[in-house]
Amino acid sequence: MRSLLCETVTADSMRDLRAARDRATRGDMVELRLDGVADLDVAGALEGRAKPVVATCRAPWEGGRFAGSGEERRRILESAFAHGAEFVDVEWQAGFQDLVAANPARAVVSWHCFDRAPADLADRVRAMRATGAATIKVAVCTPRLSDSVPLAGIGREGGAVVIGMGDAGVPSRLLATRFGARWTYAGHGVAPGQIPAAEMLDRFRFRDIGASTQLYGVVSQSALHSLSPAMHNPAFADAGLDAVYVPLSTDAFEDFLAFAGAMGVTGASVTIPFKIDALRAATRCEGVATEVGAANTLRASARGWEATNTDVAGFLAPLEAAFDGPLDGQRASVLGAGGSARAVVAGLRKEGMRATVHARRPVQARELASTLGCAVGPWPPADGSWDVLVNTTPLGGANRRDVSPLPGGPFGGRLVYDLTYGAGESALLAEARRAGCRTLDGLPMLVAQAERQFEWWTGRRPRAGLMESAAREALAQTTD
Repeated sequence: MRSLLCETVTADSMRDLRAARDRATRGDMVELRLDGVADLDVAGALEGRAKPVVATCRAPWEGGRFAGSGEERRRILESAFAHGAEFVDVEWQAGFQDLVAANPARAVVSWHCFDRAPADLADRVRAMRATGAATIKVAVCTPRLSDSVPLAGIGREGGAVVIGMGDAGVPSRLLATRFGARWTYAGHGVAPGQIPAAEMLDRFRFRDIGASTQLYGVVSQSALHSLSPAMHNPAFADAGLDAVYVPLSTDAFEDFLAFAGAMGVTGASVTIPFKIDALRAATRCEGVATEVGAANTLRASARGWEATNTDVAGFLAPLEAAFDGPLDGQRASVLGAGGSARAVVAGLRKEGMRATVHARRPVQARELASTLGCAVGPWPPADGSWDVLVNTTPLGGANRRDVSPLPGGPFGGRLVYDLTYGAGESALLAEARRAGCRTLDGLPMLVAQAERQFEWWTGRRPRAGLMESAAREALAQTTD
């Protein structure tokens, strides 16, 4: 059975609550947050509803906005039961067990933990089930991806809604069916990690995800800002494949490996700073990944992870078009010495260019140079020392477009290629353009390497232009 989608709505007044309720048309259910409504009328909130509701009046000690007494809140929940709400949320620790006993089929016994799940989680779940409620809701803070794995065990026992709160818990919402949840919640950030219903349905194809759906994702410290889901999910749909691609936010690669093993991840895109970790984790590596010393793509096999690197080809395709001339013999300065820099240097040398690495950490630059056979230069690069400048650092990315790795230049070369992408022009490219350089941002590379990832995973090439169009549409939406 596939999970349902419940849209959460909240407001300060009855008028606004009813309006928000009636606008919530994408989900299967609506959660009416009655806490915080100044002129609350429970019967009025339920009257004329078009979808089943979960009536919730959340106490402040579990993240709610209700300012009245416990007895006042009890009367609100009693009224919701009396006026026919399909479900009523009753906090496990509220002491309202008689309400649950009188309405077991419609009561949702909930517990929200805004710290990491305690060691006695299983005992708490047993106690919640012992109330007799047909549905329990367990929502816990999940600082790590693997913190959500125990929730899947709870969900698969049946009769539960399980949610990992926070960025790392987003997969528990998107993959609710895989987690065994009766339903999950969508909304505009009413709870940590909550995603709007339209995004869950349109970008992540929530209703198409079943128990056998293949799972892919982007492994990143800032996965929620990645455009990769916006490219891969339309490509899977266009190819008629039962697969979904989700953000996998983590600060440790070992955390991803634990989650992937437990949840059956089929393939992953890997971003900085985990590309070297990905190579080390693989039992089989394609030649380009071994040559570069970093992997940006993994796929699961019976023998373990297989790795490749699509960054090299993805990097070169836009460069050849943008440089407007032969690349052989040209000088290239590379900013940064991480996993992306390795792919860039390998690509530059493949085209016969003279690559020099510049990094704030000289030891890292020397290590890269000794591996790939390039030069090490000072920070910053000297004026007149390059024809092509490539930024492989994260400075200038989606959340830092106004931060340049090289403020003030020098910009005496021909082309500045910034591998970051985001809404608008990065500070680096803006300065370079004003100085008379050609400029190229990282979106074309992102698309090119993603197309190659998709083909490596599935054996099929995505339809021409599909991923680029999807990426540009998603990027445009971030500026609306």
